[in-house]
Amino acid sequence: MKPHVRVLGIDDSPFTFQTKKALVVGVVNRLPTYIEGIMRTEVEVDGVDANDAILEMLDRSRYREQLKLIMFDGIAVGGFNVIDIDRLYSNLNIPCATVTRGLPDIERMEKALRSHFEDWERRLAIIKRNPLLKIGPRRRPLFAAVKGMDAETLEAILEECTVQGRLPEPLRIAHLISSAMVLGESHGRA
Repeated sequence: MKPHVRVLGIDDSPFTFQTKKALVVGVVNRLPTYIEGIMRTEVEVDGVDANDAILEMLDRSRYREQLKLIMFDGIAVGGFNVIDIDRLYSNLNIPCATVTRGLPDIERMEKALRSHFEDWERRLAIIKRNPLLKIGPRRRPLFAAVKGMDAETLEAILEECTVQGRLPEPLRIAHLISSAMVLGESHGRA
């Protein structure tokens, strides 16, 4: 892997189901830890506009051409506004990955989707489309789905941008910024 690779970590802010919009923050990190830029957009809570909002955010970004990976903290933002890494990769030609600390409970997700959304089958199909890879140390792995990059390269990038703990720095910083912008200071477990 080349030195100083640029990656974008994206996370959403805390929200309530009474709010109509959730803030989404992106942090551009030049590996291993240098923050080069921050971007933002908004999505509908439980909506279907996350992918369009992210595409628009990147279309106006000066960093787009330099990015080697876009990573998301989980498969959805703003509740169940599902991230389609296949669509994003197809449109941007930048590898995309979802990253989580724990193995998602797909049965529980399906139950929630069935009870709240008419288009639950479409959302669930996107969630299940890409297999989850176990990345990192056996005792404390991350789980990731990736499009446009092999598992070994993804693991190397995640390792390179993880300073402390398990969460990659671009995702940790995006979480801190998004929660501070909504709550007044960073809050919650990044």
